[in-house]
Amino acid sequence: MIKKLIIILFLVLSISSFSQNRLTRILFVFDGSQSMTGVWNKQGRKIDIARSILVKMVDSLRTVENIQIALRVYGHQSYVPPQDCSDTRLEVPFNNDNADKIIDFLKTIRPKGTTPIAKSIEYAANDFPDGNSRNIIILITDGVEACDGDPCAVSIALQKKGIILKPFVIGIGLDMMFKKTFECMGRFFNANDSKQLEEVLGVVISEALNNTTCQVNLLDTEGNPKETDVNMTFYDKLSGKIKYNFIHTMNRRGNPDTLKLDAFSTYRIQVHTIPPVFIDSAKLTPGKHSIFAVDAPQGYLNIKANNGRAVNAKTIIRQKGKMETINVQNVNSTEKYITGKYDLEILTLPRIYVKDVEIKQDYTTKIQIPPPGLVTITRTSIGYGSLYVMRNGKQEWVYNLSPNLTNEMLKLQPGQYKIVFRLRAMKQSDLTIEKDFKVISNASQLIRLH
Repeated sequence: MIKKLIIILFLVLSISSFSQNRLTRILFVFDGSQSMTGVWNKQGRKIDIARSILVKMVDSLRTVENIQIALRVYGHQSYVPPQDCSDTRLEVPFNNDNADKIIDFLKTIRPKGTTPIAKSIEYAANDFPDGNSRNIIILITDGVEACDGDPCAVSIALQKKGIILKPFVIGIGLDMMFKKTFECMGRFFNANDSKQLEEVLGVVISEALNNTTCQVNLLDTEGNPKETDVNMTFYDKLSGKIKYNFIHTMNRRGNPDTLKLDAFSTYRIQVHTIPPVFIDSAKLTPGKHSIFAVDAPQGYLNIKANNGRAVNAKTIIRQKGKMETINVQNVNSTEKYITGKYDLEILTLPRIYVKDVEIKQDYTTKIQIPPPGLVTITRTSIGYGSLYVMRNGKQEWVYNLSPNLTNEMLKLQPGQYKIVFRLRAMKQSDLTIEKDFKVISNASQLIRLH
């Protein structure tokens, strides 16, 4: 014979941030099915025990600020047999002062029908008004799913969509063979008598209404939590939705600051260093202070040009041996990077490639760009041409001259150059001309193409 149970599921919905002043909505989903008439541990009928405990809890919540409550009941409208798997209804909607209505309705419930847990969870997700609130479901039932629904699948699907977070499951007199069945829905507890049920309900309500604290230690090369002043994004690991953004800081004692979070999520934390570092699975223990650590040693890269002509240049930053661009840094600026080696592509004319640039902890690595020279290229008429830099006996393409201009001004890095050009009106390839010249830093020159 399958032992009956009472399950309290905490399904937390739509949490994007947490504050003690933020509105919390709690929806009680209560089992009014026929099996609730059964006697539990010789202490009385299950409906009477569960109703009495819930009445006390609802009454205590009326004095709590920034909270709204509501009541959904299932299995209380239609007798079984026949089985009515649609027997679930929101009986008392959310309101600022409806504790008496919920208590009065609980007293009227006469167990009749079946146990549509999955459908009740699914429908309960629509009972919350729109708004920026913390939405919590507490489901109380004495039986397993009776309508061929899959509460685990519903719970997991809604979690992945970011509609609910991981439930809490509390069983009374539960045959432990069903432990894994309910663990798939969420966190599992088992109550052995009415006193323990009341205690557990009080604990989970407290967890729902209170903060859990943590700190994130950003470690330097010595393993000390000294890195700071960088944004951290906390994602719900299952749904992938953003829950929090914090700028990491040190408190007045020089330690990583304490953060207040909801404990219902497992978080994936992205620390927005360059490149970013991650804490893949940060799980909080309600009521306890958690510490998460990640290696984030950083140093500085300064890219500088002494001459203002190069001030608008950009630099593409890549990790050594990788093609992905992790940053585009302005010349004449300083940026912070995770320690290691990097490859730089400075977007001057021509481009400058600097390999194996090492970033060290708390050290500024400096890259100096030679001042460019100013070259004005003029021709008697429009035409086609390209500019090359000469390196190691080879010509490397730098720039295509505009086919619609007769004058262009370019800022070029020091070096040997060649222009290959043909007037548009000249229809013979052998009328192409070549012009060699040298660019010197901070010098100007005029190149005439005839």
